[in-house]
Amino acid sequence: MSAVNDTKFSFALFLLSGIPGQEEVHLWISIPFCLMFVISIVGNSVILFIIKTDPSLHEPMYIFLSMLAITDLGLSIATIPTILGIYLFNSREISLNACFTQLFFIHFLQCTESSVLLLMAFDRFIAIHDPLRYASILTLPRIAKMGLVCVLRGVAVVVPLPLLLQWLRYCRANVLSHSHCLNHDVMKMACSDITVNSIYGLSVKLLTMGLDSLLIFVSYVMILKAVLRIASHAECLTALNTCVSHLCAVLLFYTPEIGVSLLYRFGKSSSPLLQILLGYISLLVPPLMNPIVYSVKCKHLRVSIIRTYFK
Repeated sequence: MSAVNDTKFSFALFLLSGIPGQEEVHLWISIPFCLMFVISIVGNSVILFIIKTDPSLHEPMYIFLSMLAITDLGLSIATIPTILGIYLFNSREISLNACFTQLFFIHFLQCTESSVLLLMAFDRFIAIHDPLRYASILTLPRIAKMGLVCVLRGVAVVVPLPLLLQWLRYCRANVLSHSHCLNHDVMKMACSDITVNSIYGLSVKLLTMGLDSLLIFVSYVMILKAVLRIASHAECLTALNTCVSHLCAVLLFYTPEIGVSLLYRFGKSSSPLLQILLGYISLLVPPLMNPIVYSVKCKHLRVSIIRTYFK
């Protein structure tokens, strides 16, 4: 296909890519992707249903978990059409407007998930450091305001990304590196100066995920200090055990994200396959694993699920 012509901007198309060199087995590759999407959607939907219907789970920790499940559901839904479209139907074309829309939702939901993980770290700190005032500090109205701030913050910082991309002229090869649209991938297709886009994209990463991960680290330093003040060894282990699920969610989210960012900024000579795999991991693994981890590690949630579906 010819390169995208800036004089026909509204009719221009990008071509999405699957796994290079594996086009003949795309149908087989679609099977694990389908399973991951089904497990992600069912798992997060079950989490939301259980928390909504079980009054004993109407606590700050589980309300924050429901926020995490909503963002994970959103990420799965935002990426399903293009990923399965490629591997099931070899549908590679996507219009610029559709690409910018998907790009917005992916980055917005990732930014929001980062904020929710930070709130969950704050929740664990309050629960361990000041358990007697836990319920009075994290009231339902206050939690609702925190959730609203997370959403507004995500919208405010991510909206400029597609708007800045719309100002660019696209006259180079229009084949994207992934099966979904990402800001840094679309930027490379432009023949205009992308300095502003690059600086803003990096600033968004640093001021959202970078800052959030730093604050989460500080929260856990304070949690460790609070735990070390507990005299009983058994109580120390119990307190730390309440953080295991959240730590797993943090590692599942930030590890591939950091890897993708480092490869894009400094790994120009790295294998394209590695970048593609890390891209899939960063988008698909957290929504898949978070409900599993929390269902296994949170006793009250696990008991509620068993009581509801396996009684």
